[in-house]
Amino acid sequence: MKHGMAGLTVLKRVAVLLVACFALLAAPTARAEAPIVLTLRGDETADTIARMVNALSAGGRQVEIRLSGTAPQAAPETPVPAEQPAKGAKPAKPAKPAPVAMPATGDDMLSGQIDALLDQVVEGVSYGNKAIPSIAELPGDWQSAWERNVNGRTGLSAGWRILLIVALALALTFAVRIALAGWFARKCVPAGPAFTPRFVASAYGLVQDVLTIILALLVVRIARNTWLPESDLASISLTTAANGAAIGAFYIAIGRFLLSPGVPERRIMPLPRTERHFRLLTLYAIFTPIVVVAILLTHHISHDPLPAAGLITLTGFATTAFKLWWFHDMRHDLAALVLSGSETPGPVRRIFASGIAWFYIATTALLWAVEAGAAMMSNGGRWAEAAALTEAALVILPILVVGISSLLHCRAMHRQMSGSATPLTQAGGAAVGAAAVGVIWAAGFFIIARLWAGLLLGVSSDQFTAFTRQAAGVAFLGFAGWVALVFLRSFFDAYAPKRHVVGPMGDDEEVHGDAVPSRLATVLPVLRGVVLGAVIGLTVLVVLARLGVDIDPLLAGFGILGLAFSFGSQTLVRDIVSGVFFMLEDAFRVGEYVDTGRLKGTVEKISLRSIQLRHQSGQIHTVPFGQISSLTNASRDWATVKFNVRLDHSADLEQARKAIKKTGIALMEDPEYGPHFIAPLKMQGVADITDTAIVIRLKFTGKPNQASMLQREALKRVYRALNDARIPFASNAVTVRGGDQDNKSGASAAAAISAVPPPTPLAPAAG
Repeated sequence: MKHGMAGLTVLKRVAVLLVACFALLAAPTARAEAPIVLTLRGDETADTIARMVNALSAGGRQVEIRLSGTAPQAAPETPVPAEQPAKGAKPAKPAKPAPVAMPATGDDMLSGQIDALLDQVVEGVSYGNKAIPSIAELPGDWQSAWERNVNGRTGLSAGWRILLIVALALALTFAVRIALAGWFARKCVPAGPAFTPRFVASAYGLVQDVLTIILALLVVRIARNTWLPESDLASISLTTAANGAAIGAFYIAIGRFLLSPGVPERRIMPLPRTERHFRLLTLYAIFTPIVVVAILLTHHISHDPLPAAGLITLTGFATTAFKLWWFHDMRHDLAALVLSGSETPGPVRRIFASGIAWFYIATTALLWAVEAGAAMMSNGGRWAEAAALTEAALVILPILVVGISSLLHCRAMHRQMSGSATPLTQAGGAAVGAAAVGVIWAAGFFIIARLWAGLLLGVSSDQFTAFTRQAAGVAFLGFAGWVALVFLRSFFDAYAPKRHVVGPMGDDEEVHGDAVPSRLATVLPVLRGVVLGAVIGLTVLVVLARLGVDIDPLLAGFGILGLAFSFGSQTLVRDIVSGVFFMLEDAFRVGEYVDTGRLKGTVEKISLRSIQLRHQSGQIHTVPFGQISSLTNASRDWATVKFNVRLDHSADLEQARKAIKKTGIALMEDPEYGPHFIAPLKMQGVADITDTAIVIRLKFTGKPNQASMLQREALKRVYRALNDARIPFASNAVTVRGGDQDNKSGASAAAAISAVPPPTPLAPAAG
C-alpha cells in the first residue's frame, strides 16, 4: 500500500506535467546514494572530525565513520569539545585530514544508475499491468463520489449546471469571435510573400485564438463561482475539464499559427503535408487533455491507487505508440523542413536532418521508460518533472531557433533587395542572428543540464553553481569567437566580387559597367582566409588557457614550426611576398583583363600565393605571383580604340567626316551605349592611300570593359551612315581600260586562241 500511495503521487505529478508537452526525451535514473565512508586513524581531534562530518554530509548524504581495524561507527550527532592545551604550552598542530573512501563516480556511477532505472522500469510496467483490471472499478467510484456533491442539492442538478456553464461560455465566446471576425480577417491577410508579413498575419490569428481561449476560461470561472460555489466533485470536474480543454485549444492555436492550414500564403513553417500533420496534431490535442483530466479526476473519486496506475499505464502506452508512429511517418517531412532554410546545406545539416526524426523516436521511448520507472522511485516526482520540462524544451527550442533565424534572414533579404543593405549591415545582421540562436541554445542546454545534473550525477546545487561559473567563462569565450567568425565571414562574403569574363575578346554583352570590383573588394577575399584562421586559432588558444591548459609550449612549438617551414618553402614565401606587393600597388583586380607576358586572361580569383586567369577560350591559368616579372592591365580607367575604314578614291572625305561625326553624337546620346563612352567617335584623318583605297582612321574613348562592344556598334552605325550618304567603299576589283587598237589586238588574240585545237591524250597542245 505504501508503494501504491507513492506511485499514485508520482503518477499524479506526471499527469499534470504531461499537459504542458507533446514531444519527447528521457534519461536514466539513479539508485539511492551510497553512504560516504570516512576512515579515521584514531588521533584526530573532535573538532576535526566534526568539520569533516559536516562537510561530507552536506546535501543529506549519509556518512559512515570507520576506525582502522574496527567495525563501522555512527557519525557523532554533536561535536565533542576539544581538549584545552596546558598553560604555557604551544597549541598542537591540527592533524591532517584522514583519507576519505569515496564511492564510485563517473562511468561506474552512471552505469549503476542505468541498471537501477532498468530494474525500476520493469517493476513499474509490471505494477501498471497488474493495475489495469482495476479500471473497471472507476464507474462505481464515480457514481458514489457524484452522489456526495453539495452543489445542486436544491434547484438544478450539478450536471445541468455544468452543461449551462459550458453552453454560456461557448455562446459568449463565439459571439465575441464573430463580432471581431471582420477586423481580424483583414489583419490576417499578409501584405506580401516575405516572411515578415506572413509572420504578422499569423500572429494576428494567434492573438484571436488566445483571446478566445482566455475569454472562455474567464466565463467558466465566473459562472462556476456563481452556480457551483462549493468545492465538490462537480466544481473540481468543471475546473479540471476547462483547464484541459484550454490546453488542447492552445495546442491547436499554436498549430494554426505555425502551419496555417487552408491558408498557405501566410504559412511560416514550410512543413510538407501540412494539412495531414495539422489533423494529427488536432487529434493529439483532443485526446491528451481527455486522458489527463480522467487521471486527475480518478484521484478524487478513488482512494485506491490501482485504478489511477492502470489508467496511466494504458493511456501512456497508447499515447507513446501514437507519437512513435507520428514521428516515423513525418521523418521525411522533418528532414525537408530542416533543409529548407539553406540552398546548399552542409554535411552537418544534412546529417542532422536525416537523424532528427529518429532522435525524437528514441527520446519518446526513453520518456515512456522514465514515466514507467518513476512510479517506483522515492523521488519519482523529480524525474517526471525533469522529463516533462526536457521534452517541452526539445520541442520549443527548435521552433524558436527556426522562427528567429527565418525572421532575421528574411529581413536581411528585404534590405538587400531594396538596396539599403551595406556590407557592414549584412555582417551585423548575420552576427545578431548567430548571437540570438546561440543564446537560445545555451539557455536550453543550461535548463536541461540543471534538471539532470542532480538526478544523474548526484551533483548538489553548490557544486553545479561552481561548475556553471567555470563553464560559463569557457562558453562565453567560445561564443564570442563564433559570433566574431560569423561577422567577419559575412563581411567578406558581402564584398566578394562576382565572376565575370571581361576583356577585349570576352563576351561583353553580359557585362555591365560595374563588373570590375573596387580595390578593397579584391583584397578582402585574399585576407579572408588569413583573418578567419587567425580568429579560430586565437579563440582556441584563449579557450584552452581558460580551461587551465598551459599554452606557452604550444606557442613556442608553433614558432619553431613556422621558422622551419619558412626555410623549407622559400619559393612559397617568394610567391606570398610578391602577391602582397602586387596587391599593395593595386596592379590588378578581380574581373580585369591582364597579360603576364606568357599568359593572359580575365582575373577570376586571387589567393595568397597565386592568381587565376580565365582565357577567352575558357581555360583557367593559375600563375604564382613569383613567376610574374611584368604585367599589363587592359581594363583600367579608360581605353582608346582606333580602327580603319577603306573608302574609294572618288569618296568625298569631308562628307564622310560629317557623317562619322553625326554617328558619334548619336552614340553619345543613346541611353544604352552613351554612358559607356568617355570621348565620342570621330574621324582622326587619312591614315594611308593605296592603289585601290583611301584608308581613314576612326577613334573613340570608352570604358575598358565595354571597348569591344562599343567598337562593334560603332562599325555597324558607320557603315549604315556612309551608305546613306552615298560614300563608296573601296573595292578589290581591277578594271582594265584600253584604246581601239588595243581592242583590235585583243580581238585578234582571242581569235588566235580560239583557233588552237584542244589537247588530246596522243598529241600535246600546240605551243
